[in-house]
Amino acid sequence: MIRLGRVAMLAALGGLAWTGLACTGTAAADTYRLMTGPQGGVWVPLGGALKNLWEKAIPGLTVQTLPGAGIANVRGIEEGKTDIGFGNSISTVDGIAGREPFPAATKNVCELASLYPQYFQVVVLANAGINTIKDLKGKSIAVQTRGNTAEIVTQDILKANGLGYPDMKVNFQASYTDAVSLMKDGHAQVFTLGTTIPASSVMDLAAGRDMKLLDLGDSLPAMRKINPGYTLVTVKANTYPKQDKDVRVIGYATHLVVSCKLPEDRVYTMIKTIAENMRDLSAVNKVMEGITPKDLAEDIGVPLHPGAARYYREVKAIN
Repeated sequence: MIRLGRVAMLAALGGLAWTGLACTGTAAADTYRLMTGPQGGVWVPLGGALKNLWEKAIPGLTVQTLPGAGIANVRGIEEGKTDIGFGNSISTVDGIAGREPFPAATKNVCELASLYPQYFQVVVLANAGINTIKDLKGKSIAVQTRGNTAEIVTQDILKANGLGYPDMKVNFQASYTDAVSLMKDGHAQVFTLGTTIPASSVMDLAAGRDMKLLDLGDSLPAMRKINPGYTLVTVKANTYPKQDKDVRVIGYATHLVVSCKLPEDRVYTMIKTIAENMRDLSAVNKVMEGITPKDLAEDIGVPLHPGAARYYREVKAIN
């Protein structure tokens, strides 16, 4: 059931991306297509900022931004329908390994840069008697629609703890706002999300109900057996109201991938431009403040494009 859910999701996300691509045909030599994300997400304005930076840095280059989603973007690169895309490390690693929802292992997807961490958070009502993932059995849980990255991570963390959706009442919600409404009304005791911190939806819930984050550190070894792209990140104390201690949660990276066929010199200039204009990018997404070339070069299990590798070696971010 888990993997079938991912296939169904691909069709939904793919439709969004391919609609934008259907009339583009083959990109001209000096036009690169950049697939971002759905409207309302941070990938869209970040894509606009990258377009502006790259077009200034590379004379004659035009960057066409298109809507997309993490898995659809990776498939778009693999199938030659786009040149650059945002992705989530865990699903891109699925593509490298040829796991569903990808029909086969990707061969033309290369890493450009790891941009910032995403935090998978399990939020529970303080009075629900839930202290571990195993305590979710028999509870009512709000998750995103099937195929969303956070929904996939939810399935994985349940599996890592010997549980699945049949062990609880599951409410699939199209938005975090809807999930918070269920929590406020007492129709759900748990909701899961994957985003930056502090998440506005969690802050909204905390304003109306006592809540807490579950510490997920003990689940990491089993999670990494499912997908080696998972990491452990920390939500620092006082990130949310009444959070008086650090909480470990599952992390994964938002990153940029490119076609391995793009010229080395072009990709070198693209990553150099990102590294030298981090202030402009962090103005779009504050979580990117202070990111260094070493951070951009983080190994998340996706092969580096030779142009990116050349830049990272030049600045001693990698050996």
